[in-house]
Amino acid sequence: MAIKIVTDSSITIEPEIAQALDITIVPLSIMIDGVLYSDVDLTFKTFMSKMANAKNLPKTSQPPVGVFAEVYDELAVNADEIISIHMTDILSGTVEAARQGGLLSGKSVTVVDSDFTDQGLKFQVVQAAQMAKDGATKEAILSAIQHTRENTELYIGFSTLENLVKGGRVSRMTGLFGALLNVKVIGTLRDHELGTIVRGRGTKTFHRWLDDLSESISKSGRKIKEIGISHAESLEFAGRAKETLQKFVEKPISVLDTNSTIATHTGPGAWAIMINYE
Repeated sequence: MAIKIVTDSSITIEPEIAQALDITIVPLSIMIDGVLYSDVDLTFKTFMSKMANAKNLPKTSQPPVGVFAEVYDELAVNADEIISIHMTDILSGTVEAARQGGLLSGKSVTVVDSDFTDQGLKFQVVQAAQMAKDGATKEAILSAIQHTRENTELYIGFSTLENLVKGGRVSRMTGLFGALLNVKVIGTLRDHELGTIVRGRGTKTFHRWLDDLSESISKSGRKIKEIGISHAESLEFAGRAKETLQKFVEKPISVLDTNSTIATHTGPGAWAIMINYE
């Protein structure tokens, strides 16, 4: 039984991995000063430059239901089952569009809300694609990625809240009402809620939290399967985080530019650390 894996472009993944595992990535769209771009058509560097020079904050939009239906129709020619894994519904309506697209296509499509995005989404998508390639059943894949989902933690650092304020998303972060734009914030994505765990001024806020995270992992004794670090023009902190956390995991930590969909909302200087515990 052939199983195909689909996701959306909010995933942060090495292109060679996506290609090797035959992962289908459905792009979101980004509107920059009246010009519509496909998320996958802009390099990250180009997007960040366009966003910095834009008159207005770029606007992201989920793939149309019809696009999902077309993707599923095409894949179903050579697949018995399709598993479509997408970013959390608190950030986008993409997962619901995928569900409607599955119904419209009439094909055997199982849509999964990953509860995450970026490399947190990547953990589940890569696992599902590798298992599908190895001949696992749909039930086995869904069970495995549920375990991964339940054992993933995502932390995100904001160097500025300007984009969150402009995009109307500050209200979604618990405890950020009235926050100043120059405050450094660390949040966590958990149980379909984007919550605040640390607020402070200056980059030392990030460094202190990273040291605390390292100490917490050491004391917990929990085994880690994989760590991913993504950033939006925050390579220095991303490198520091990798150096601090690599000792906790055998697999080399991936340090990647995040995608333009996520960077639209986080703004420059943001980073995310995603941990997949065994």
